[in-house]
Amino acid sequence: MNKPLRRIAIFCGLLILTLLIRSNWIQYAKADSLKNDAENRRVTIARYATPRGDIIVGGSPITGSTETKSNGLNDLKYKRTYKNGPMWAPVTGYASQAFGATQLENIDDGILTGNDDRLFFRNTLDMITGKPKQGGNVVTTLNAAAQKAAYNGLKGHGKGAVVALEPSTGKILALASYPSYDPSSFAGTANTDAEAWKKLQKENNPSDPMLNRALRETYPPGSTFKVVTAAAALENGLYTSADQPTESPLPWVMPGTTTELKNEGNIPCENATMREALRVSCNTVFGKIGADLGNEKMLEETKKFGFTKEQFVPVRANASVFSDDMNKSQTALSSIGQFNTATTPLQMAMVVSAIANDGKLMKPYMVDKLQSPNLDTLEQTKPEELSRPLSSRNAQILQSMMETVVKDGTGRNAQIGGVTVGGKTGTAQHGVDNSEKPYAWFISYAKTSDGSSPVAVAVVVEDDNANRDDISGGGLAAPIAKSVMEAVINSRQ
Repeated sequence: MNKPLRRIAIFCGLLILTLLIRSNWIQYAKADSLKNDAENRRVTIARYATPRGDIIVGGSPITGSTETKSNGLNDLKYKRTYKNGPMWAPVTGYASQAFGATQLENIDDGILTGNDDRLFFRNTLDMITGKPKQGGNVVTTLNAAAQKAAYNGLKGHGKGAVVALEPSTGKILALASYPSYDPSSFAGTANTDAEAWKKLQKENNPSDPMLNRALRETYPPGSTFKVVTAAAALENGLYTSADQPTESPLPWVMPGTTTELKNEGNIPCENATMREALRVSCNTVFGKIGADLGNEKMLEETKKFGFTKEQFVPVRANASVFSDDMNKSQTALSSIGQFNTATTPLQMAMVVSAIANDGKLMKPYMVDKLQSPNLDTLEQTKPEELSRPLSSRNAQILQSMMETVVKDGTGRNAQIGGVTVGGKTGTAQHGVDNSEKPYAWFISYAKTSDGSSPVAVAVVVEDDNANRDDISGGGLAAPIAKSVMEAVINSRQ
């Protein structure tokens, strides 16, 4: 072979080799990523070719699927439906042919569509027998009665959120956000549901109904944060009992300033015990405790409760905030739930849950198990201890203080006959120079006659229509918490 022909042959051989390498790379190395690429239309067609599995609450599905009416423009056979969609949207998220999926619908999409690798053997058998592929189920920890009480309680109060936990396990029993949205309204294609989607976006709807306020909104916690400050005082030995007088002068000037920290009204805060200070909600007592402990010790205690880290339940929740670079006066303000302190409702439910559980904080979760189409359990969530924010003894001291708040203090509206309730109210200022209407908070737990604590609750209410003088945790939020606790207790009987 002459030299020019040899060069051409070598060049052509290299081209063929390159094509072989490229085709093998695409078929093997890139196969999975291409198969699951969001831009691959076949992925979407396959996802909606069969009915999705269901999300289950209390043994009953809160989701479904319906066959899409064919108009020649849609090659997606089934779309998602929801029962009481607005009530359950903070739990389920949405699955839309046009706009994708969020929350449990997204996280457990493989189970719900039947594409999860754990269903491979089942799918192979179905293929052999000619049965259509089926999706599995996501069984939640939610309590339907508690969720209904939470959602209905928030209605008529502008905006807000409720989270209820089972302290001994971390199971999420209620996760409500208001206002909400119906995921069914945009479950179809862009041709049919684009207008419904557009109306729900924040730029077109200032109430932002698609915001999951229970997990993704951080609020100043106001006086509910005083239980964290009390825990820090007990854990660091600043005070060793609920009834020991504190060194709290009145008036009290914040360190490094000429500014007095004010209390709300004429309440008995001078050298008050922590029990009395929590009962009437003394800013001076708990502000001074924070300043005396200092930023480092207060930050350490908040981290034990879960602050500064995102939580995954498995849906992601925002990290709650307690700053690490504050002076004593800033620490004082942060220790009464103001300044930079900000928390999600989930975080405050975790705080009260740990207190109710004798100091043990359990990791919160909302998926109990994943099931195959024939209801075999593929994965079971096991309760997991997250941390020990306070000792059993100190937790019980704090319980007695919170029970006094409900029995004789600002939390009377949460009293339940025959049940011991501990709680703390909060009215959190916000806006420039506190010009906005405050947020109403209430955190609580219920203790039954056998000594167990089946439920801990955090409620926050943003009520723009309420009279400012009427806004308080005890007035707006405590009745909602009470109804949620009652729902859980009654469902156990």
